[in-house]
Amino acid sequence: MLRSLNVLDICALSLGAYLLKVYLNSRSDASKPLPPGPKGAPVVGNVADMPKEKEWLTFAEWGRKFGGICSVSLLGRPMIILNTIDALEEFDKKSAIYSERPRLEMGGELVGYSDTLVLMRYGPRFRNYRKGFARYIGNGVVQDRHPLLIEKTRTFLKHVLKNPEDLIGHLRKLTGGIILKIAYGYEVQWEGSDPYIDLIEGANDNFNKATVPGAFMVDLLPSLKNLPSWVPGTGFLELAKKWKKSTDSMVEVPFAFTKQDMAAGSAPPSFVSTSIEHQDELTESERGDIKFVAASLYGGGADTTVSAQYAFFLAMVLYPDVQRKIKDEIETVVGSDRLPNHDDRPNMPYTNAVISELLRWNSVAPSGVPHVAIEDGFVGGYFIPKDSMILANLWGILHDSNVYPDPFTFDPERFIPSPGKEVQRDPRGACFGFGRRVCPGMYLAEASLFSTVTLSMAVFDVTNALDETGAPIVPIHENTSGTISYPKPFKCSIKPRSAKAVSLITEQA
Repeated sequence: MLRSLNVLDICALSLGAYLLKVYLNSRSDASKPLPPGPKGAPVVGNVADMPKEKEWLTFAEWGRKFGGICSVSLLGRPMIILNTIDALEEFDKKSAIYSERPRLEMGGELVGYSDTLVLMRYGPRFRNYRKGFARYIGNGVVQDRHPLLIEKTRTFLKHVLKNPEDLIGHLRKLTGGIILKIAYGYEVQWEGSDPYIDLIEGANDNFNKATVPGAFMVDLLPSLKNLPSWVPGTGFLELAKKWKKSTDSMVEVPFAFTKQDMAAGSAPPSFVSTSIEHQDELTESERGDIKFVAASLYGGGADTTVSAQYAFFLAMVLYPDVQRKIKDEIETVVGSDRLPNHDDRPNMPYTNAVISELLRWNSVAPSGVPHVAIEDGFVGGYFIPKDSMILANLWGILHDSNVYPDPFTFDPERFIPSPGKEVQRDPRGACFGFGRRVCPGMYLAEASLFSTVTLSMAVFDVTNALDETGAPIVPIHENTSGTISYPKPFKCSIKPRSAKAVSLITEQA
């Protein structure tokens, strides 16, 4: 009984001290207007108002009611929510103070993602990670990856031809194979399951669950992580321990594979092998971070790219006229005797518009990952206190009908100039994040999308699947919850366009 009382006393004192601090801070800032938002309860604020899933829909509703910049209070800590591109750009202008990450106790500290780029605190180590990304997949070198993208996409076509029902599985192998090759020199096993794909995808799934805003109370009350596991309500500790093992394996196992290949003298060039070979040029800290940078390469790019690729096939089912126009452009620019490549891209304005619309229509990270203010400031006339969480509702921004009329329709024409029609805003200003946290893998991701879109459209017809009565099954565009969001599973028919298409798929590159 004494042991239990002591634990409860510690919790009560911690909570009391925290609430006293919140109260004193609120008194000192009373004259400075926070952005408007839903009225919260005493002490706990808007904790009960936080959505359990698809939070971007609730945030968008708050945006319509309270404006482009709104706020909620979570146990006294402000969360600033951005729902318009104008609001996002205002924060982007002051990225020096709004590019930090909050300390996420569950996903970052307990599950272990604080050592990866996505949750790393801003500073020298963060900049070192970004340099590693730039050397391998940055804008200046991504063209060197084009042959790899085409090679892997051709392999993807062959497996879709053989087994079109497992589209999402093939897309995971395609994107995973590209990034694992770049990061570790590893060749994915296309037949059956691949142990490295399964390992890393499992860890990424844990990340998606662990980082949803408001999903775990320990993010709001960090002292909860110090409770013994026998205290009721601490099941998250056992869950975190399980997920941490997956995170550690994601970092260590493929890294050990490359080191083993290097010892055997059979390692192809990769980020890990090249970094180890030149580690004498690195600081001790940089040498220790090689494995974490490599893990960040995969963790930051695989899920998001697969989500966009999967959404493309959904769009082709729902919008056959768009599919026809892509194919017409391929016929005009490429012809039917070869597959497209990246040299064709400058001559394919419609397909480029399709990629732009894909980035807008399907938000792969609907609520982004929170930023945090490192000092007091004002944006749009509102006070943004130090330590406020800044959350960009990317889904809401990219589905704002004031910027994108008819936002739920997949319409590439919105990005194509024509007489008397204004081109709508490029979604790249939002979809890849903002400030100094903008996605460093965006150039590789977009190049991968171009390969998938053009090669698939050159050889496949993507249409509705049929039910048992022969009627077409019409899928809907609905996304899963989580930090990284996918279109919910859908059925479609993928068939080769012709005997010539089959020969293009099966011929050796």
